[in-house]
Amino acid sequence: MIDKLKVANKRFNSRLIVGTGKYKNMSECAKAIKLSGADIVTVAVRRVNISDKKKPLLMDYIDPKKITYLPNTAGCFTSEDALRTLRLAREIGGWKLVKLEVLGDKKNLFPDMIETLKSTEVLSKEGFKVMVYCNDDPLMAKRLENVGASAIMPLAAPIGSGLGIQNKINIKIIRNQTKLPLIIDAGLGQASDATIAMELGCDGVLVNTAIAKAKKPFNMAIAFKNAVIAGRQSYLSGRIDQTLMGNPSSPTKGII
Repeated sequence: MIDKLKVANKRFNSRLIVGTGKYKNMSECAKAIKLSGADIVTVAVRRVNISDKKKPLLMDYIDPKKITYLPNTAGCFTSEDALRTLRLAREIGGWKLVKLEVLGDKKNLFPDMIETLKSTEVLSKEGFKVMVYCNDDPLMAKRLENVGASAIMPLAAPIGSGLGIQNKINIKIIRNQTKLPLIIDAGLGQASDATIAMELGCDGVLVNTAIAKAKKPFNMAIAFKNAVIAGRQSYLSGRIDQTLMGNPSSPTKGII
């Protein structure tokens, strides 16, 4: 039986979510996503063409009947902008499963959690299934869950930084306290970062820059695919206890 990712009562074979930004062109984007095996792609409603038929459409390269589009609010700095953007996405494509991100500053691209919390509550009441980009604060993660979030998506590090997970302890705490899907979003730089996230018990990872800006994006897409699978299998297998002393792996009895 395939160990599927479950978000808002929908099931997905892949636990890797891939962004559609920063590629050289849509053809490169489409090929990388295919190689990654991702079932979900994020789409920046304010930046990616999904409605103007006079210009190249993302749908011409990535079939929304085969891949789930996850509209997001990249570039929004207020709750009002985020709400307007996702309501527009629902009008254009009927999308209810969405990714919310409300940024607090243009330099570090950290989430504004006050605006994010407010937006999550409003969108949930309007029937959206909200996957929320947030900081790695366990208390705020619990508040998001309480107001109706469908998935918690804490950053590993600043968006596009490639620094990998900077606060494993908080990620573990969030994992232990929530039954919602926990998906690492932002800051991953290489495939091993995804493996670490999965070994911490995360349900999935979202990757964009690490694939799109790699020297060989197609190879990196495959690497992330395999890394997520390996990390999930490792987590489910149950690691050995960590100790400060050695423990011989060969028998200590019956030695000549």
